[in-house]
Parts: sequence; structure tokens; C-alpha cells
Amino acid sequence: MGIFSSFLHLDRYTILARVVIILLILPLHEFAHGWVARKCGDDTAEASGRLTLNPVAHLDPFGSVLLLLTGFGWAKPVPINPARMNNPRRGIIWTSLAGPLSNLLAAFVGVIALQILFPFYAASDSMILTALYYFFSGFISVNICLAVFNLIPVPPLDGSKVLMMLLPYQKSMWIQQHQQILSIVLWVLILVGVLSIPISWISNWIIEFFLWTTNWIGTLVQMVM
Repeated sequence: MGIFSSFLHLDRYTILARVVIILLILPLHEFAHGWVARKCGDDTAEASGRLTLNPVAHLDPFGSVLLLLTGFGWAKPVPINPARMNNPRRGIIWTSLAGPLSNLLAAFVGVIALQILFPFYAASDSMILTALYYFFSGFISVNICLAVFNLIPVPPLDGSKVLMMLLPYQKSMWIQQHQQILSIVLWVLILVGVLSIPISWISNWIIEFFLWTTNWIGTLVQMVM
């Protein structure tokens, strides 16, 4: 299924969740990159005015539209200067992982909220509770899809930077020299929807794991209701 046809089948709660993610979570993702880079000794993001949660400073128009259509996209990359880091190799790895980890943290918070909400939603036909339930469901799903998507080891995604720091020098240089071709291949795969199945499978596994680890919260809420 292509991205435009899949967009036509979205419900309004998922669309709202994606808008919230574009305005709040994408800036958080980029802020996390810059904040960790600062902790590693590189203040480039801070000096560029990117160490902020203001969406205006971070949003990429094409990446935002793609996220709205598919559930995964990107913001403008935060500028990083490895030469300023105390340990460039380790700094790049942790800085690159910071963005996807911020999405997983946001999703985990959303799962906790959903576990608290679910007993009330199941026992009521309130439209407000229904809206909140579907909103948080979409919020969790998109955050996890973003994390999984950004960890794909293909330029310009975060996973490629981690991979290049872990690979031997020659293989790392091969990726760097061919990053434009690899990026084109990535966009083609996105547009034809090939990545949707593996991203959905991994994302669903993470969601199930988060729900399993927080299931006691819903049980506790039911006991005190």
C-alpha cells in the first residue's frame, strides 16, 4: 500500500496524534540529539539555537508531511561537530541514539497513560474517553515507528551514524562515500511502502513489550476503582 492510499484510511485520532508528534515530539527528538552532544562536549547545537523545544527551529517541511502521511518522518538534523566531543566515536553513537530513545521514552509514557485510562474507557461509553484512548494509541504507535525508522542503518538516518562508528574504517568509508545512492534507495522503499511491513512488525513487538511491562498499572487502577 502506497503512502497516499494509506493516509486516506487513517482515523482522525491518529492524524491528531501525528500532528502532536510533529509539533512536540520531533522537536524533542532533535533536542535530545543536541543535549547529549552538549554533554559529550559539543556545543554546536546550542550555539546554533537548536537546543530548544521550539518546533519552528527544528521542523523539516518534507519530513513533517511524510510523517503525517506514513507515521514516520524527520526534522532538520541538529548540527554536530564530533571534533569538539571528548570522545568522538562514543559521542556520535550516544548522540545518534538519543533521538530514537527520546521517542521510545515518549511512547512508554503514553503506554502508562493508556494503562491508567483503559479501565475507565472499558467501563464507559464516554466520547471523551474514547477520543483519549485512540489518541494515546496513535501517539504510542507513531513514536515507536519513528524510533524504529530512525534506527535503520541507512543515511541520513540515526542508525547509519551508529553503524559507521561500529564498523571497521574501510566499510564505514564505503557507506559515507555511497550515502547519496543509499539515501535514494531508502526514499524509494519508503514511497512504495516496502518498509511498512518490517517497521510495523518490530513496532508491534515493542508495543506488546511495553504493555506487558506496565500491565500491573491497569490492574492496580481496576482494583481501586
